Amino acid sequence: MSPRREYPERPIPGVGAVVLRKHEGRFEVLLVRRRSEPMAGTWSLPGGAIELGETTREACAREVLEETGLTVWTVAEVESFDIILRDAAGRVQFHYLIVDILCHVISGELRAGEDASEAVWADVHLVLHQGHFALTPRACTVIRKALVIDEGFA
Repeated sequence: MSPRREYPERPIPGVGAVVLRKHEGRFEVLLVRRRSEPMAGTWSLPGGAIELGETTREACAREVLEETGLTVWTVAEVESFDIILRDAAGRVQFHYLIVDILCHVISGELRAGEDASEAVWADVHLVLHQGHFALTPRACTVIRKALVIDEGFA
């Protein structure tokens, strides 16, 4: 039985995928629009909870496949951080410990999957410098760090 996600007893470990590519002379990052809470309807990096017996890299690849239809190679860990969301009374409603991982696509056709209502390749410049897709500051920081780590995008 998986842990309760809303009002959990302890933090839930999860992963985020920073999937980068160069396409037609521009750098792009893979984004999904969240179908479910927390953050339903907002754009973010693909990701989700780690299942029992999975490594972070296995979970990352599985989540990308489920949400976007793409098979990825996990290149390197970028950063880990907490997401803690409280309700109006101050109680912890959601608490995730996230490990973000830089990834590259191996194969597949982009499509929105299980937990995503949309999936797109977004121009990194528009995302980071013009605020398109209204990502959280944390997501933008992670994308910047991934670009530095990935020699092909530095």
